[in-house]
Amino acid sequence: MKEQLENLQSEALREIEAVTDSKVLQEIRVKYLGKKGSLTAILRGMGSLSPEERPVIGELANKVRERLEEALSERSEAIAAIEEERQLQAERLDIFLPGRKPKIGHAHPLQMVMEEIESIFLGMGFSIAEGPEVETDYYNFEALNLPKNHPARDMQDSLYITNEILLRTHTSPVQIRTMEKLYPNPIRIIAPGRVYRRDALDATHSPMFHQIEGLVVDEGITFADLKGVLTVFAKKLFGEDRQVRFRPSFFPFTEPSAEVDVSCACGGKGCRICKGSGWLEILGSGSVNPVVLKMANYDPERVSGFAFGMGVERIAILKYQINDIRVFFENDQRFLNQF
Repeated sequence: MKEQLENLQSEALREIEAVTDSKVLQEIRVKYLGKKGSLTAILRGMGSLSPEERPVIGELANKVRERLEEALSERSEAIAAIEEERQLQAERLDIFLPGRKPKIGHAHPLQMVMEEIESIFLGMGFSIAEGPEVETDYYNFEALNLPKNHPARDMQDSLYITNEILLRTHTSPVQIRTMEKLYPNPIRIIAPGRVYRRDALDATHSPMFHQIEGLVVDEGITFADLKGVLTVFAKKLFGEDRQVRFRPSFFPFTEPSAEVDVSCACGGKGCRICKGSGWLEILGSGSVNPVVLKMANYDPERVSGFAFGMGVERIAILKYQINDIRVFFENDQRFLNQF
């Protein structure tokens, strides 16, 4: 048994000295000193020794264990130093490599269009107003002449939180809040922001999109003022050579109401963008309904106004001739870098 212990020690020391990996070193520890290891297996045979041999072999076994523990500890420290050096070499930085210029971002196309629209209206004397995206049913519908069960509500499939709270479906509530806040003063504002509707995301729809709405309230405001402002806007945004037309329409919060079209870049010949019509619909508008003025405490016998609203995504699609709304939200740099 003495010879077995000496051979075990020699063999174990050779393996310990040769190892260069901490995981393998742990396997060697288990192999020789574990509960099922070689040293334990030898010690189990001590029952067959004479009483005189047992203490001698026991002392020798303890010395072998101590020697192996010492060798394992020393080798563990050496391997740790080797692995640290290996890591340092792997993570070494070449300070002589030329620097890389950081990529500089730029405005998103939707943000660019929104800022361009805002700039045009600011140049015409409008100011910017904002309001909450989580709105009450009153401001989102009722104050805009859309009482409960009004059929026009079906045009906007809404995302309700409670029976009286919802995600706004347009930025028109900002117009009502502004009238209440500024009454009885004149108003000339635009209201940009995000809006939400229960739509699936496809080539032409998104459950979240952006709108810019406008409102003018003052004495002597006529439909001619509306036509003049929106004609200037359309020509500044799409080009002075574009024609503008107004088509009769219906909105509960304006009366009379009109859709506004701008002539297509194809010059009226008809193309894929205008679907052969030669015209592009860009926004809805109209004279503020007297009912809406009354809801905000304005006297429709003394003042009048006009309002308009447009989808920023639609304007961007028409301006840049994009055929799928989803590209605005996919963050694909191949698309974004074009702007």
